[in-house]
Amino acid sequence: MRTGTVIAAAAMVGAMGFAGTSMQVSAQTALVKVVEDEAAFTLSNGIVTARILKSNGDIRSLQYKGTEILTDRSGHAGGYWSHDTTGGKSIVTKVTIDPGTNGGERAEVSIKGISGGIKMGHGPGAAADGDFPADIEIRYALGRGDSGIYTYCIFEHLTEYPAATMTEARYAAKLADFFDWMSVDVLRNKHYPREIPGEDKYVYTAIQSENRAYGFSSTTRNIGFFFINPSVEYLSGGPTKPEFLAHRDTTAVQAPVVLNYWRSSHYGGANVTVASGENWTKVIGPFLLYINEGPDPMTMWREAKARAAVEAAKWPYAWVNAANYSRAADRGEVRGRLSLSDPLLKKFPGAIHVGLAQPATQRTTWQTDAKHYQFWTRSTNSDGAFTIPKVSPGTYTLYAFADGVLGEFMKADVQVSRGQTLDLGDLRWQPVRRGRQVWEIGVANRTAREFAGGDRFFEPGITLQYPKLFPQDVTYTIGQSMPEKDWFYAHVPRSNEQGSATPYTIRFRMDAASPGMAVLRLAICGTGTRAIQVSVNGNAAGQIQLSTGDGVIARHQVQGLWYERQFEFDASSLKVGENTLTLTVPGGPVNNGVVYDYLRLELDETTK
Repeated sequence: MRTGTVIAAAAMVGAMGFAGTSMQVSAQTALVKVVEDEAAFTLSNGIVTARILKSNGDIRSLQYKGTEILTDRSGHAGGYWSHDTTGGKSIVTKVTIDPGTNGGERAEVSIKGISGGIKMGHGPGAAADGDFPADIEIRYALGRGDSGIYTYCIFEHLTEYPAATMTEARYAAKLADFFDWMSVDVLRNKHYPREIPGEDKYVYTAIQSENRAYGFSSTTRNIGFFFINPSVEYLSGGPTKPEFLAHRDTTAVQAPVVLNYWRSSHYGGANVTVASGENWTKVIGPFLLYINEGPDPMTMWREAKARAAVEAAKWPYAWVNAANYSRAADRGEVRGRLSLSDPLLKKFPGAIHVGLAQPATQRTTWQTDAKHYQFWTRSTNSDGAFTIPKVSPGTYTLYAFADGVLGEFMKADVQVSRGQTLDLGDLRWQPVRRGRQVWEIGVANRTAREFAGGDRFFEPGITLQYPKLFPQDVTYTIGQSMPEKDWFYAHVPRSNEQGSATPYTIRFRMDAASPGMAVLRLAICGTGTRAIQVSVNGNAAGQIQLSTGDGVIARHQVQGLWYERQFEFDASSLKVGENTLTLTVPGGPVNNGVVYDYLRLELDETTK
């Protein structure tokens, strides 16, 4: 092994970090340096020291003021991409930002695997010979005063590479055993030491767009470690995507694990498929592996969330120089106003999500797309005004959905130009109405949180409690019942030996007979069964075919892939006075149910 080469001078820092008060005081002003040897790059700045393996792009060691943050006792190096640089034709390593040229302000190193058409990546679901033929470049960057290190990965499928579909893709960090407090979101924030047996890992899934800072902290060392996503444009599934964030692994070590999935099979999954002859490039990240200190876990988590807001304001990072990563000057802005045209809704009753994504195909929608970037904003303007900032140039489809409005708005062929602001003006959104509204249950908001049990969806056995919570099954009386009390969020088979069928009955009154067609409209945000039976006033009316299962119930979530179903029946089936409409999930395993977002009955009195 040759002697390490110091790329830039810095205040004294060793492989074990700083020791002593005077060294800690000077850490914020210490210069960044890179030391290179045959096996690795070591980046340091007086606060953190990271050793990056040249063989695969893994972080072998990450130290904070002399304390090792990661573990390699769980079968893998402490921090790693599922698609690393191994398995291809060759590996090229280099320093991409030399701190010697910028006064010790920033360093960046690159480990690039050249595929040559050979499949790369050995993560979950990958075949024994690899997963995806693409050149893979992993980079790590460290700035002066940074209390953490940035990482990002550049995928490039060249035109001469074969067609392929990617399996799961993520970054993982496995932490030292003194990390004993998990912070996923406000509902999953708890003491979780090694002595507590590992739980079902899907208990800790959450909406990625709503949780930009998550991880573990230590009640004994008062150190926190968090992943911070400054943007979610490089992740899959848009603003409604639930994903795996953290858990304890199932090995004997039971190491704390923090995950950043950008393509998975969870909750309907997401798709990355490239054709033979297609050139495709995507940059995942950069995101920050952040380390902090504090008197208690909640303080450290709140501080990490505040840091996430700071990182978001810096996005896109000026120091990134990578193909298909648009810099600030290259990005545009899209503005407009959604004008709601609905006789029952004069203004938007809740938050509006507006986004730019690729057009839907037979296989992929924005909910299942991991191949492309997406740009979304959340507006609370009741007049429908919105601004989508920092959009990379390109042609997109504009999508919008809003709390309290059934359906989705779409506008094709939105052209975003380099550095320009595009004002779309007034966009008329006329939500579909099939006729006069008779009743509704819930809120059209793409989640079942407002229903009974929706605030406890992550409890592993909650669906097994249904027979106890609703011994007579759900009977919901329009005008009297309350969603949060009388409608269980997961419509599942009863958990007995046979897994018997479960009816949900809706009672409602009709003041007069109605001609035409009755239309039951269901917004669904979780699927585990193929169909549900419908009966009206005790008479079988047919069944509603559902979409492909997305594992929402089995994986303890309250939302997954959203879609709508309509069921028509002759309005003469209804009578003056009290009526019943019953939805029945067939018998089977308890996970074979359905999660409703919203239900509405309308009368199309023009249809004969």
